[in-house]
Amino acid sequence: MDIDLVRLRFDSQGLWLLNLVIGLVMFGVALDLKVSDFKQIWAKPLAPVTGIVAQFILLPAFTFLLTLVLNISPSLALGMILVAACPGGNLSNFLTHLARGTTVLSVTMTAASTALAILMTPLNLAFWGSLRSGTAAILRDVRLDAWDMLGTIVVILGVPLAVGMLVAWRIPRLAMRLHHPFKVFSILFFVLFVGFVFSRNFDLFVNWIGWIALAVALQNAVALGLGYYSGSLVGLSQADRRAISIEVGIQNSALGLSLVFTFFEGLGGMALIAGWWGIWHIVTGLPLALYWSKNPPTTLAPESTDR
Repeated sequence: MDIDLVRLRFDSQGLWLLNLVIGLVMFGVALDLKVSDFKQIWAKPLAPVTGIVAQFILLPAFTFLLTLVLNISPSLALGMILVAACPGGNLSNFLTHLARGTTVLSVTMTAASTALAILMTPLNLAFWGSLRSGTAAILRDVRLDAWDMLGTIVVILGVPLAVGMLVAWRIPRLAMRLHHPFKVFSILFFVLFVGFVFSRNFDLFVNWIGWIALAVALQNAVALGLGYYSGSLVGLSQADRRAISIEVGIQNSALGLSLVFTFFEGLGGMALIAGWWGIWHIVTGLPLALYWSKNPPTTLAPESTDR
């Protein structure tokens, strides 16, 4: 069974539901954001800029190199590139707090990467996907228009982000009450959704689980390492490094899955990579955060980044 030719069974109603839930998740994330979170980037730019560079430049570049080293099928490779092009996931703020990292840095990066994803996700996918013949052929076959993808991301991410921040500003008590339930709901829904997709395509998943698990595990390890050591390279505190590591290692794979079904007709390898990422980054991120929670950083996490 050629995974580059298989399309996962998924209907338009399911895609509509997925996009609706992603919008609600982003609304929930935005309930915890303030305009001052964006101002942190201008006031103390080193840590958030380091994280953004690791997120949108280093991770896609290293992911592309990893696809060459693994020499995997084009749809799996393009799925990895797509996940690398997505912004940080909403679970990262909770895990950073648990890991005794700089929570305000994590929140700032989540806000900035979500806003930047409107432009950077389609550009990264189009650029890195075009550099390998097999992935470039897929992009040509679907006639991917980066501007169409940009418009879709604006609707899925940008609008809920703006509305959530408006609610947090105008009705802060409501925002505080809704924030935690939305976060729990988003995790539960995505795990159930991925399980549903895998169950409907169980034979394909079983046949390719080896390559999928290997590719995702290596990419996730690279993401966590890039976040941590890019912070080390510029001399950030250990708490800041933990925050950046988790932010880069926890990707918004739900957005990736939505884009696969919207623009690539559920292409098998891409969808399975994005879906498995959504499970695997919890499998690695939670134990790492628990380990760090028992090992305080050499300098305690400040209220704001120290640079």
